[in-house]
Amino acid sequence: MESDEALFRRFLSGDEDGLRTLMERYGDSLTIYLGGFLHDIHDAEDLMIEAFARVAHARPNLLEGSFRAYLYKTARNLARRFYARRLRAAVFSLEALEREPESEALLEAAVVRREQQNILRLCMGRLEPDLREALWLVYFEGMSYAESARVLRKRPKQLDHLLQKAKRLLREELEKEGVTDAQYR
Repeated sequence: MESDEALFRRFLSGDEDGLRTLMERYGDSLTIYLGGFLHDIHDAEDLMIEAFARVAHARPNLLEGSFRAYLYKTARNLARRFYARRLRAAVFSLEALEREPESEALLEAAVVRREQQNILRLCMGRLEPDLREALWLVYFEGMSYAESARVLRKRPKQLDHLLQKAKRLLREELEKEGVTDAQYR
């Protein structure tokens, strides 16, 4: 079997098969090694190819037995830089926001939803406790009228009256806060 350095010298002298043989020899193991850093096999494959390209471009004068160490050192440095860039991008990236316009829409929707919840909580807090509890059981807990009536120790007809009054008063409170399209299901 031809040594790594001999194959690399063949490549340097113009024989592309030398580099291809080295890639076949070390490509999979280098990809697995890089995958341990990156935790993404696709990124690891890309960096494996880039590591071979960098070694081929640098054309270092290697001592016997040093090709594999040089290749892995190059790949490790690439992985560390790649990982550092990924961490910086995860913290803050204007480019990522520009590429993902839906993230702005999702953020805006979350802010609107949170604001609606705060307004609803505020308005519910202004209701009498028995009205608030009747609404809570039916609309937030999803209980049936019969179940809610049992919890509140009311007859279903009494619960219905409580709910009608609670919805009317809640709608009035919501309108005071600028909410005009409240719906009850």
